Amino acid sequence: MEIEFILRILCAAVLGGLIGLEREYRAKEAGFRTHFLVALGSALFMVISAHGFGDVMSTDNPNIRLDVSRIAAQVVSGIGFIGAGTIIFHKSENVVRGLTTAAGVWVVAAIGLACGAGMYVVAVASTVMVLLGLEAFNYFLRRFDKHRKDK
Repeated sequence: MEIEFILRILCAAVLGGLIGLEREYRAKEAGFRTHFLVALGSALFMVISAHGFGDVMSTDNPNIRLDVSRIAAQVVSGIGFIGAGTIIFHKSENVVRGLTTAAGVWVVAAIGLACGAGMYVVAVASTVMVLLGLEAFNYFLRRFDKHRKDK
């Protein structure tokens, strides 16, 4: 069973790393290491949440009720602090930067949780959708800028 847990964490790290590479390539606020660690940590928290308390769950005490989703919920709220650190308001330019990176860190945490839960297909599909969304956005921005410069 421990090999399966390691595979879950490894899958999360790879998928988070892929998204992090795209962010690193674009020289964004959070890159490979941040996305890699967030996905890996989220998967680890999910594995611990779902399987780390088996000895407590097997008790016959009716007063003990465990909810494996509680740790996952705390990952979601806790990741907001990391995401908030990537958001910067530039007063001189009157612009906010880092929102996409913050959203990327947030979705990488979800991908990590999915891997930790053993939902590999959902995690891979989500990673592909994130990468397509980020790349499609850049493609359309380049096209838009090209048309704007031509005018």
